[in-house]
Amino acid sequence: MSQIHKSFSIDEHYLNSLPFPAFVINQDGQASIWGKNAEQLFGFSATDIKGHTTSFIHENLLRQLSLETFKSILQSEDSTYLDKIQVYTSANEEITTALLAKPLIEQGEHLILIMLMLPELMINSVSNSRTFTDLKHGLDSTFMTVTLDQDGFILECNAEFLKTSQWTPKRVIGKTFWQLFPDNDVSEKITNNIWRNLNNCNTWQGEVEKVTKTGQSYWVLLTAIPTFNLETNEQQFILIEKDITKSKTIQHQLEKIAYIDTETGLMNAHRLEKVIASMIEEDRHFSFVYLSIDKFYTLKELHDQQINQSLIIEFTNRIKMYFQDSAMARINENDFVVITPLSEWFIQGFLSYLQQHPIYSSNIAVPISISGGITRFPEDQTTFSQLMKASIATITSVREAGGDKIVSLSKATHKALNRKALIEKRLLQALDQKNLKVLYQPQVDVYTGKITVVEALVRWEDEVMGVVSPDELIPIAEETGLINNIGSFMLERACEQALIWKKAGLHLKVAINSSVREFRDKNMAKSVLDMLAKTGCPASLIQIEITEKFALEAEAATFITQQMRKLENEGIVFVLDDFGTGYGSFRYMQILPIDTLKIDQTFTNSLLKSEKTQKLMHGMVQLGKSMELKVVAEGVETAEQADLLMTYGCDAIQGYYISKPVTPEEIETLLVK
Repeated sequence: MSQIHKSFSIDEHYLNSLPFPAFVINQDGQASIWGKNAEQLFGFSATDIKGHTTSFIHENLLRQLSLETFKSILQSEDSTYLDKIQVYTSANEEITTALLAKPLIEQGEHLILIMLMLPELMINSVSNSRTFTDLKHGLDSTFMTVTLDQDGFILECNAEFLKTSQWTPKRVIGKTFWQLFPDNDVSEKITNNIWRNLNNCNTWQGEVEKVTKTGQSYWVLLTAIPTFNLETNEQQFILIEKDITKSKTIQHQLEKIAYIDTETGLMNAHRLEKVIASMIEEDRHFSFVYLSIDKFYTLKELHDQQINQSLIIEFTNRIKMYFQDSAMARINENDFVVITPLSEWFIQGFLSYLQQHPIYSSNIAVPISISGGITRFPEDQTTFSQLMKASIATITSVREAGGDKIVSLSKATHKALNRKALIEKRLLQALDQKNLKVLYQPQVDVYTGKITVVEALVRWEDEVMGVVSPDELIPIAEETGLINNIGSFMLERACEQALIWKKAGLHLKVAINSSVREFRDKNMAKSVLDMLAKTGCPASLIQIEITEKFALEAEAATFITQQMRKLENEGIVFVLDDFGTGYGSFRYMQILPIDTLKIDQTFTNSLLKSEKTQKLMHGMVQLGKSMELKVVAEGVETAEQADLLMTYGCDAIQGYYISKPVTPEEIETLLVK
């Protein structure tokens, strides 16, 4: 069998693309593949034909084809053409046609492709052939065209192709499809994909890099089309190409501007992210080394303009010299990243290298200090975002310790960072799906013994994370800005619950915790009032608890104070939470519209253990009273603590002695008790 027959692949899609009725039979004369045109001609479906286990085709449809002729075709290496032969339909109708039989091998099995070239279809084929010729002439005048045989050898090409590729007909004819492309892994992957599509009878289109006879690169928009040459009875492929080298060059220049730091020639952060993504996809192990110049702007101020311009260039040169063959990027003016497989001890040696090769300004060495972090992939972190966050956390830690070190974080710290990143991701989903829930912790008025206020507290039990405590959740939410979303969620739930209790005849106020970050939004007051209007909740039922850190910032920011005043005028009460743990200045107590002080539980916890704490807490209660503020003590866990706080003059107490945070239904049970 010839190489042509061995490599030629036939399927139903291919048969249906032919202009003639066609089918494939095996060496026993049984139908293997049955084309739609054959189905229309003979009146038998593919199911009808394939249901027969005897030589149905040979004995019925091709009964004039002798067994000797059949065996001869099967053993031949070439196609057999029979000018006039009779075939028979399902209705036993006789049809005279020309027959082309092509032997082939599929997975070791000997087969014959039968094509019946009916006279009326031959006329259409000639007509279509003329149309194709006209079309090809039009393409030749506009595009580069190359015709390949079924093995990928070049059969012919047009003048446009020769002009661009710098080949001559004598030299290029007989070359292979693969020799037109660069000799590298990327090109090999693309060309193999094109060839696979063509052999599966699929058209391929895309931008590809090619090479001229002299090895110079050029780019084309390539359309590769599988065809069948009726004259030679062979599979062929046509490549239609448009030169896009000019536009591709402009694109590369724009990409260079977009991805390269113009001052140093290093990658910028955008390009670094793409490179890291590619390395992660390939599962390549590496160290992500983040280097930051300490006190950079102070250095610039201390030295003249010349060092301002050369400091970064000189520093970049030293990175390039020390970390040879490593990928490098400039993140911002004084931060750099090196991607390297080098060991930790070698990376840390960069500090010694800088001391041995100082940067000079007017013959004086510039005292450069570097804070650096080493994060490994995949041992420490597994995404670009996580690598960056871990690096920033490391740099912060190094600078807090005095700087001028390159360190790696402990496994425990990386584990905590990974959990933090997962919390951020899961929290977004929880807020979107409203998976957070609200519990309420009651406050008891010491004079009446009744529950008058409940504090709304967010609780989150995630199916992946498990229980996430407020102490862990709130700082992350504040850092990411999701605290605003949580605040809106809590406000809406608090308003809805307060209104439910009011309609049930229960006189309960609901306190919610608010972050200063929420009040930095100048529309915060409006948002709160809009929520009250939306839910129909009276403003007098809502209290907003703020921290001393909030109060200190509000003291300096007039617009925050104005928003608080606006809400106070509508009837909302402000409570100063965690009193005693913050700042020494109490000026904000005069400026801000605070109605209640809530003494922090750390003082309550040690109340019975320390006489000093007792005096301090008594003093805080008296301070609040002197300013005509209500005073609440939180963290009360025993009757002894409650009794002592009552003697100090506290107005209300809150803590496990009364109740832990519970559901609205449990609050109602407590009210009954």
